[in-house]
Amino acid sequence: MFSSERSRPCPNSDIVAINVGGEIFQTTKHTLSLAGSESLFSKISSSNGDVPFIDRDPEVFSILLSLLRTGNLPSKAKALNIQDLIFEARYYGIESLVMNCVANSSQFDAFNLEKSMILPLNGRDLPTAMSTSPCGSFHVAHGSKLTSYDWSLSRKSTILTQFTAIDSLLALSSSTVAAGATDFSGLQILDLEKGSFGGTLNWENVTKSASTVQAIGASSEYLFTSFESIRRNSNCIMVYDLNNSLNVVTKVGHNEIFGADIASAMPATKLQWLPSHNLLMASGSHSSLSGVSGRIQFWDIRSSNLVLEMKEKDDCFADITFVDALSAMFKVGVNSGEVFFADLRSMNDDISWICVGEERRNVSGKKGVGCRIKGHGSHVFCSKGAKLELWSEVLMNRDDTPENRYNDRVLRRNTVGHSGVIDAKNITDFVFGGGRMFLTRKDQQHVEVWTSASPAPTKGPTQNNPPVRMRINNIVNSIGYFEIHV
Repeated sequence: MFSSERSRPCPNSDIVAINVGGEIFQTTKHTLSLAGSESLFSKISSSNGDVPFIDRDPEVFSILLSLLRTGNLPSKAKALNIQDLIFEARYYGIESLVMNCVANSSQFDAFNLEKSMILPLNGRDLPTAMSTSPCGSFHVAHGSKLTSYDWSLSRKSTILTQFTAIDSLLALSSSTVAAGATDFSGLQILDLEKGSFGGTLNWENVTKSASTVQAIGASSEYLFTSFESIRRNSNCIMVYDLNNSLNVVTKVGHNEIFGADIASAMPATKLQWLPSHNLLMASGSHSSLSGVSGRIQFWDIRSSNLVLEMKEKDDCFADITFVDALSAMFKVGVNSGEVFFADLRSMNDDISWICVGEERRNVSGKKGVGCRIKGHGSHVFCSKGAKLELWSEVLMNRDDTPENRYNDRVLRRNTVGHSGVIDAKNITDFVFGGGRMFLTRKDQQHVEVWTSASPAPTKGPTQNNPPVRMRINNIVNSIGYFEIHV
């Protein structure tokens, strides 16, 4: 793999000299050992008394050597094509180290996101669902096809499914996904590496009717699936064991609908696990001539009991999410299009919504239709048309004693990317994974990939992005922000 020549270093010295493409590098055997015993670096460190010659690019080698020394890629790596870096990393046998660095969620800087690349999709179908795995792989459904990318976004594969269009998609691993549709019976498990069908999970009501998938969610232990019968007269949430061949654990929220029982006719269209509460949040809404109504339920999976239910009528949610780092629930109002906050540190019947945007009274129309809201880390992202808002907690004069650490909470709104984008299409969906954000827009047959740019200087609040200081209960309006006091 490489040749060697005589050199001055003492055979017993910890210093190792390496000739890469005509440039001499010096490092230590300990640094090289960090690459692992199966890597080329390990073989280099054992060449006592010789200077190994490697006929590769010295510029890329210096970046990989810096990765071994510090555990991070140097800033000059941003000027290098990521595919070139991955190709060289595979040659040296340290692709996993580069993956851990590039696709690490800790590298995600919400305040410095910029569009870095476009992932084109085969065919004419628009993307309908997306999902990411913990290792950074990315999956996107478009029409009856499912396209997958590895963590580097360089290896791409597409399989054909039985669906006309996939509405719900969840990565169970880097090579296995669960997929469902609102017009196709059952939840399908797909093996992406083999391009094969791995089985179907079904639920039947008392009349043995087939059921379609309305939503999918997961925790570290369970897979959750919201089913609705094809006759739309019953619905249920099934819980499967991820660690035991997807065996059924329990079912919750089973409704058999009789007459005009609108509340029971709402299947859960979004499922989210709340790690800090060990609860499943299930939400769904219904549109009628009188407006949009909805409900939010919190289920204890171990006991199959309903812990809390919230019913929505005035400015019902267009979308909803829970942010574990803030122990709070956020929604975007279907009428106002504004972001609302609800504190969930105490699960009781007194939970109420507080608007953190520009609250409007007597709102007409449905400004929130099509908006999406999702949490990532301690941040909240909300799409509004072609723009993406970022709501973040800011620490200002906080008392972090256990009894007061949550009394003073500050949220500030920013806009992701450049606000002056012209002719951008409305955002239809976005997901996070591997230190990246993946975003789709209306009528576009590709996926945008957003990554963190070089850190920019922190800017204070301006007239366009005022802080929102929050203390629960009493709202006191002030110039540029409002306070909520405990």
